[in-house]
Amino acid sequence: MPAPKKTVRRSLLVTSAVLSSLALAAPAAVAAPSPSGSPSASPSATPPASMSTVGGARLGQPGTQANLASGVPVLPKDVSARSWIVADAESGDVLAAHNAHWRLAPASTLKMLFADTLLPKFPKTAKHKVVPSDLAGMGAGSSLVGIKEDETYTVHDLWLGVFLRSGNDAVHVLSAMNKGVDNTVKEMNEHAEELQALDTNVVSPDGYDAPKQVSSAYDLTLIARSGLQKKDFREYCSTVSAKFPGQTKKGKKGKPVRESFEIQNTNRLLSGDAGLPVYQGIAGVKNGNTTNAGATFTGVAERDGKVLLVTVMHPEKPEHNEVYKETSQLFDWGFKAAGKVQPVGELVPPRGAAQASSEPGANPSGEAGGSGSGAGGTAGTGAKPVAGARTADGSGGIGIALGIIGGVLVLLAGGAFLVNRRWPLPDLVHRRTRP
Repeated sequence: MPAPKKTVRRSLLVTSAVLSSLALAAPAAVAAPSPSGSPSASPSATPPASMSTVGGARLGQPGTQANLASGVPVLPKDVSARSWIVADAESGDVLAAHNAHWRLAPASTLKMLFADTLLPKFPKTAKHKVVPSDLAGMGAGSSLVGIKEDETYTVHDLWLGVFLRSGNDAVHVLSAMNKGVDNTVKEMNEHAEELQALDTNVVSPDGYDAPKQVSSAYDLTLIARSGLQKKDFREYCSTVSAKFPGQTKKGKKGKPVRESFEIQNTNRLLSGDAGLPVYQGIAGVKNGNTTNAGATFTGVAERDGKVLLVTVMHPEKPEHNEVYKETSQLFDWGFKAAGKVQPVGELVPPRGAAQASSEPGANPSGEAGGSGSGAGGTAGTGAKPVAGARTADGSGGIGIALGIIGGVLVLLAGGAFLVNRRWPLPDLVHRRTRP
């Protein structure tokens, strides 16, 4: 059955005002030794002669794949990334790609899979007191949000730490709540298989360099597209800044006082940086940087009703913020080429997307734990969040960039996805520019 015609104009319009950057980029982690056949940290590494053909035969070929016919803009010439992809987030068309299925170290972009796997499991209002074992096993040099032992955090706090500060400490606490790191890794690998992200192998849930931990530009784009179906995922990945609970200390008269501190999103296309303005229309998704992976990034942005996903892995140029500069160039090309260029492949839907997904307690809006409303409105009401509004906990910035109106996920009466070849994103909301 073909999908119904869209009746709502999509928009993710985000202000291009430059925001001051208060947080440093996540530090690079120390890479584990690379086993035979695993990605190499060497800049001279070359892609395999043949790769996966999920999404189309051309996506399995090394080098740049694009149909540059008359009227199609020329691809940017100075993109140095080992692998990249430009795709239509709604139709799934891959507009152009370069070594799309090259299995490389993903760094913290792998946290998108972590979030897509665990977000539905715990209500965002649930609380957890951190014990020492929760923070065990983190790699040296890990990016941290600043979680302290013997302090209590809500699940909402922890997800802010994951998305904004790329906090490995927040990942490990949530993993502990999910029966441990090993169980979390198992579930992430199972979810990657369900998404047909078959280049991906998870070893550490936080993306820290580990032998045989790999993904690809194609897979990261699939994972981002899946995550963006979830309301909470959209909220967290698009939040620029938020308040995070600090450590409890003795205040005046000896009473315990717990103050908060501000955290800012390390996605520089979203928060801005010196010499790097906020990208017009950006709404997430996730950045990463480790010794083995180099810089990695997956982003989603909208212009003129077109929503694109771009993933860039390991630019060879050493310039500061190079991964964001190359992503911006590919976004610019994609918005100019959309509607003109013939696709070279497609983003495949999950294996179970065409099957009934209605189960007891299932929540198609994808809110954390399936209970409570998102920070920008009440679930199921179609309320339209406003850019720049502050959530109840004081988080600010973009807020919910991909809100829900009406049909949420194009659902059948029984709760199954209505899928032809395409797997659409939820309808988007029109939003005011940030004050």
